[in-house]
Amino acid sequence: MRLALGTFRPLLALLALAALVPGCQGAGAQVLTHLSVPAPPALSGAQPRLWVALAARLGTSPLVLQAQQGDLSLRDGSGRQLKGQRLSFRWRLQPRPQPLEIRRSVLGPFSSFETAEQAALAWRAQGVDAVVAHPSDWEVWAPSSAKAPAGFTARLDQLSSRQERRLQVSTATGWVDLQEPVSVHAPGGLRWDGGVFAGPFRLQSDAYGSWTLVEQVPLERYLLGVVPHEIGAGSPAAALAAQAVLARTWALGNQHRFVVDGYHLCADTQCQVYSDPRQAGAAVRQAIASTSGQVMAWNNKPIHAVYHASNGGVSANEDEAWRLPELAYLEPQLDRPGGRSPGLSLPLDQPQEIETLLSSGGFYGSAHPYFRWQRVLAQETFRQALGARASALGAPIQPVVLERGPSGRVVRLALKGPGGQVVLERDAIRRTLRKLPSTLFVVESLSDGRWRFRGGGFGHGAGLSQAGAIDLASRGWSLQQILVHYYPGAQLLPLERLPSAKGSGEGS
Repeated sequence: MRLALGTFRPLLALLALAALVPGCQGAGAQVLTHLSVPAPPALSGAQPRLWVALAARLGTSPLVLQAQQGDLSLRDGSGRQLKGQRLSFRWRLQPRPQPLEIRRSVLGPFSSFETAEQAALAWRAQGVDAVVAHPSDWEVWAPSSAKAPAGFTARLDQLSSRQERRLQVSTATGWVDLQEPVSVHAPGGLRWDGGVFAGPFRLQSDAYGSWTLVEQVPLERYLLGVVPHEIGAGSPAAALAAQAVLARTWALGNQHRFVVDGYHLCADTQCQVYSDPRQAGAAVRQAIASTSGQVMAWNNKPIHAVYHASNGGVSANEDEAWRLPELAYLEPQLDRPGGRSPGLSLPLDQPQEIETLLSSGGFYGSAHPYFRWQRVLAQETFRQALGARASALGAPIQPVVLERGPSGRVVRLALKGPGGQVVLERDAIRRTLRKLPSTLFVVESLSDGRWRFRGGGFGHGAGLSQAGAIDLASRGWSLQQILVHYYPGAQLLPLERLPSAKGSGEGS
């Protein structure tokens, strides 16, 4: 058995959910990089249907599905059918017909899908079959013989899988095994997580040996469950419409995000927050209907339609948030009339310029509660954030800005101690120091090893600022004007004008 340091957190998840155990290759075992499941269908046509995971990592506790009205109907891969207002499921461990040996070379963990995908692309450029996975953090998996691409360090995961989780359903005569695929229809709606969803639904296994409850939801209905949770249902009409276009574009461009697990998107903050579509009010429904099928495109492909809560007065380019190739429509700009501010010009690479920005006014979206913010972080905060990495640093730990991007955002931050340093880059800064709303900040030392972070904005800062869009819409800006302002050069196009809806075309 060979397991590198850092394997254990994802390994624990695999042990708990997939009945995988570390071990040496057994006689006759089949060797795989991961448990393979069928990929979801590619999105195509004028009315694509998304496969969205309402719940993942199922398999350790019983599951109950309940209809809002009428009955649920179930059908499995063997043709077995069952109806009931309430269906009860459980999983039992059973021996595999043939033991599986999981051996893979692993890059990561990474702070985001975007960063992991760039690592996967680096491997694929060498002819390596690499996939992005999310066992607990984002990782990239490849055959165990693959050498890490330049600039990356790989570890080896080696696990044995001798058991599998078999899904069972309760019937009048007892528990019976089900065969994939397992489909569930809910004509009167399915109660789930405090809401009601229309479906249809699937129960299916994933790449880790656990299971997922997936809703097959038409794209336009999916937006009803996304738009109000991302920007707020009370936003002005043009801002709601802009959010609808971006949420639609983002979904199309990210349909490959969970392909290794057999579905397109999740329903939480690793994707777009998706909740009960029935709760969408009249204004949200109108925004979605008025933009039906419209997306933002660059060279006839969906753009990388990132957005965030507040840019703090200056938008970021893509490389300040993630290590992505150049995207011409994501450029830094001062977010105010004319794109100019007295005493400020891009790039903002000196702390004094950030100070000037933070003390200036006249920016779009300045009413957002995190447009300006302060945080005081103590030594214990740094140690908790770094976990096991903190012990080698000693005390005290001090934050040191190593590099800023053109918008002034910190792209490399060192946490230094007498014994060394840990360098956080781009999205890893906020993922590690979770009390920081953004990476647009300056740092100053206080007494007793504490540090004050003064900054602006909430989120990564690239693309549309939701606070800015709300402000601009309240000033009478149109949907087209708002989108072109935040994605200069991109076009608002109907979906049927695009030659393909397969991926974003940039970094996909």
